[in-house]
Amino acid sequence: MSIGKFIPIVDTIRTYDKKDLRFDFIAAMTVAVVALPQSMAYAMIAGVNPAYGLYSAIVLTILGSAFGSSNHLATGPTNAICLLIASYMAIYAGQGDFFATLFLLTFMVGAIQFIMGTFRLGSLVNYVSHAVIVGFTAGAGIIIAMGQLNNLLGVKLPDGHLSSIGKVIACFENIGTTNLVALGLGLFTIAVILLCRRINKNLPGALLGIIFSVMLVMLFDLEKYGLKMAGDIPQAIPPLSMPNFSLSAITDLASGSIVIAIIGLVEAVAISKAIASRTLQKIDPNQEFIGQGIANMGGAFLSSIAGSGSFTRSAITYQNGGKTRLAGVLVGIIILIVLIFFAPYAKYIPNASLAGVIMVVAYSMVDKKALVKVLKTNFNDAVVLLVTMFTTIFAPHLEQAIYAGVATSLLLYLKDSGVAGVRTLAPIQATDGRFVEQEINGERPSIAIIQLEGSLYFGSASDLEKKLSEAYGESKVYLVRFKGVSVIDITALEVIEAFINRGMADGNRVILSGVTPKIHRMLERMHVIKHIGEENIFTQEDEVFASSGKALEEANSFVRSVSYSVKERPIQI
Repeated sequence: MSIGKFIPIVDTIRTYDKKDLRFDFIAAMTVAVVALPQSMAYAMIAGVNPAYGLYSAIVLTILGSAFGSSNHLATGPTNAICLLIASYMAIYAGQGDFFATLFLLTFMVGAIQFIMGTFRLGSLVNYVSHAVIVGFTAGAGIIIAMGQLNNLLGVKLPDGHLSSIGKVIACFENIGTTNLVALGLGLFTIAVILLCRRINKNLPGALLGIIFSVMLVMLFDLEKYGLKMAGDIPQAIPPLSMPNFSLSAITDLASGSIVIAIIGLVEAVAISKAIASRTLQKIDPNQEFIGQGIANMGGAFLSSIAGSGSFTRSAITYQNGGKTRLAGVLVGIIILIVLIFFAPYAKYIPNASLAGVIMVVAYSMVDKKALVKVLKTNFNDAVVLLVTMFTTIFAPHLEQAIYAGVATSLLLYLKDSGVAGVRTLAPIQATDGRFVEQEINGERPSIAIIQLEGSLYFGSASDLEKKLSEAYGESKVYLVRFKGVSVIDITALEVIEAFINRGMADGNRVILSGVTPKIHRMLERMHVIKHIGEENIFTQEDEVFASSGKALEEANSFVRSVSYSVKERPIQI
């Protein structure tokens, strides 16, 4: 088997067209310009020095592009993942083994992703609905903005861990200590970003805002006004690191690593598929799982925090002409070069300016169009979205929002799927000789068609029993039609068997039509066919209505042979 199947970058290099290099390089330069301030800002969200964001932007981007499935997915620090990291690492803040434990979390996330990809579990991301992701992302955006308010205002918070809501409360309690210089730089950065977007969306507004802020700090010596700065960033390649592989740490981080791994995979696959719908590239979710897993596992040994696919950076890669996965590899190399030669200038970056970048990112995370679309389109999805969003904001742990969203989705699905599809119809002859079916209202006809539809399983068995009981009346023949029954289990079949027994005990005839081979085998094993008689079973046929037509003809024959006083003529087929 080709090595390119497991290491996609090998096939890319083998078949690389030199004409694509210009496009990949231009795209990589543009993405790197955006990734520099983003990755530093996201590291702050995770609660660590901005340097670790840069390390992650180098290592994860290169490995994710080399081993993933998508040509355009840009792996690295993301806002939602960094927010989750901050949540799980809060209890380790200030401890001597903080970074070793942080890198363990990165490794565990990658290992889970790699194992899921190896065991071909890519389809599992489909069980996290779009409404959950939209709600979580919106809630995360609000949480991120709340968490950066103190940096934007230059307000010093009390010592100890505070929740995002606690930070907001503390900010308002200390609003009198606002550092106006810090606030001015933060607002200036936001203004630069918004102005660049208005002039040209391809302008690197975040980077320009940071650069202009650094120039102001250096020109006017603004540090003397008590500004909190990003601090020194080592002028070196990402240093080697060793995760804290202790059993107690692994146990404590197990739940968090699973949540981060799944959220990261959902983000990565969703972004890959969104771009692939335009490029027509075939995405392999399992290979993407493997790529994300290798990126995070490798990053754990090179001082990186966990990451995933970034929609912003991936979209920039596509929009700026990136052709192959080599563009992602070049992004990491460019950031590495910047880190080696320009790192000394990072100490002049004020935290307020990074907070301004984060505020814009947080605002953009609240996808207004997607929110309105979900809220207006489907009630169940709207409930799931709101539950997820508010749980994200108010729950003490972020994973609870995902659990709440998925659980709500499943409960609402089970509620809807617990309704059995049953229609009671009467065959009526039309003026042109054809037979048509009408819903039964009032007096029961001699022949009643009971049409079963959709999924019939233990969850809908109670509703099925109730509706079959209501359908039972004065008819002489009950034609039970299996129309489009996608799922049926033994519990539902036992309810149908009870209905058959009731009809036969009353001297009526019960006929089954549209019986698929699978249902036929189940009825045979339950001895229903032996009890009802093979002559009353009409199997599903290719010709439309063929099975129902033959079953109805048999029902008419039975009605003719039974003497009763109701003046009805048999239905003509």
